[in-house]
Amino acid sequence: MNKYLQDLIKLSKFDTAISMFEPKIENEKAKLATFVETAEEIKASINALYLEIDDIKSKRTKNNIHLSELKSKLEDISKKNDSVQTEKELKALQLEEEIAKEQIAFANEEINRLDTLAETKEESLKELQDKLTEEEESIKEIQVAVDNTIEEINKERNVVYQDRSELLEKFDNKILTFYEKIKRWAKDSAVVPVKKQACYGCYMKINDKTYAEVIKSEEIINCPHCGRILYKEDETEEA
Repeated sequence: MNKYLQDLIKLSKFDTAISMFEPKIENEKAKLATFVETAEEIKASINALYLEIDDIKSKRTKNNIHLSELKSKLEDISKKNDSVQTEKELKALQLEEEIAKEQIAFANEEINRLDTLAETKEESLKELQDKLTEEEESIKEIQVAVDNTIEEINKERNVVYQDRSELLEKFDNKILTFYEKIKRWAKDSAVVPVKKQACYGCYMKINDKTYAEVIKSEEIINCPHCGRILYKEDETEEA
């Protein structure tokens, strides 16, 4: 095989490998981000519950104050009963007393309802806090695993960068410029294999003459359809 073609194949594989490192790192970070996002959602739910519980407590306090006022009102009505002089005044006081008692009953019911609601909210809050604790523990464990994996990926990337640099030191400048021009638009598919007599960049079938030249590998051959650099994989690699 043409030496320049061999170098181009190696360089292309290095560049493909390098371009895959960042997605691998992002994928690892995404694993952690999923758990962090879940934890943030739980925190938001916890904060919302705190606000709801505070609102319930505020309403309960208002009802207690109102209940105290109603009880004082009943006491005043009871005192007035001793000084009633007419039937009309008596009926008015009785009506006022009934209304006050109904309001007291309603206030007590509302306080019981708010107590039950607060208890339910407190239970939900406890569950969410426990869930958040579990999630934060998971985040710590995943953070360690992700950091270790990213460290390994970076080590691999450094090795590839080093190998690529060593290859470029002995690379022909004209061939490199030629490769970089194709790479600008073809990205990591600047150098592609031919399989079943088709370019594996554009997937178009190449003619017999070009295919024969690719098989010989004596020259650098471009795909007649897309312009990518072609090479023939050995049988083991192709399989």
